[in-house]
Amino acid sequence: MSPDLLHTSPRSTPAAVGDFHPVRVIAITGGKGGVGKTNLSVNLAVSLAEQGKRTLLMDADLGLANVDVLLGLSPRHTLADLVAGRCTLDEVLVEGPDGLLIVPASSGFRHMAELQPAEHVGLVHVFSELQRALDVMVVDTAAGITDSVLTFCQAAQDTVVVVCDEPASITDAYALVKVLSRERGVDRVHVVANMVRDPNEGRRLYEKLARVCERFLGDVALHYLGAVPQDDWLRRAVQRQQAVVKAYPGSPSARAINDIARLAARWQPPAAARGNVEFFVERMISGSVAA
Repeated sequence: MSPDLLHTSPRSTPAAVGDFHPVRVIAITGGKGGVGKTNLSVNLAVSLAEQGKRTLLMDADLGLANVDVLLGLSPRHTLADLVAGRCTLDEVLVEGPDGLLIVPASSGFRHMAELQPAEHVGLVHVFSELQRALDVMVVDTAAGITDSVLTFCQAAQDTVVVVCDEPASITDAYALVKVLSRERGVDRVHVVANMVRDPNEGRRLYEKLARVCERFLGDVALHYLGAVPQDDWLRRAVQRQQAVVKAYPGSPSARAINDIARLAARWQPPAAARGNVEFFVERMISGSVAA
């Protein structure tokens, strides 16, 4: 990694960044792959942008990135170029639908999937240098309990775990929540049930996970954010390399994701820094000093 990126301090940002208010950061994750987390990340970000929120979408699946593929984009630079010191974060940004800003990652670069913990923290800190006015940032993490997943979830204000109706999905989601709680101090998690056959199935999936967490992780608060139905229109949107909320806004999946986005849009930006690794921490520090 570029020495400048690795040693970026959260306090090294130019003073001008204090002109920008804090950013609400939402990490979308899952205990296992194949649960539809990237589709949710992309469509949630596009929906928030449609609602007038100044939104940034970060592809944080560093070794197997595909946000750009889902949106039909051809980025000139990716996070791999940033890490190598070939460009700045601002030069990585690509504009998507409704002014959505996207930070694309690379796919098939093994070294990106094997970054060291300090390098993940360096990636978090470099966002404090971004000279853009933003309201919300959506982070599409990798699946599982790797250091990158844990660090990016810890650095967000809200973590959304995506589950589907598979035993392994529930088991791995519980394992992820357990590690986030015990190793990173994450004590609040939102749950989205994906690819459900009916709304009751989504609620049952959440309650199944909530019962296990309540029994063994009493200090973790789980919140049900909603369910996204199994929907052929979503598959068609993926084939067209478009967000379903744009391509088929009247479809069941688009309506469900828009409902989730409206809930997330009401979440308030952070009032102050928490004292650990955190995206856009300089804006919170500056805001606290100004207050």
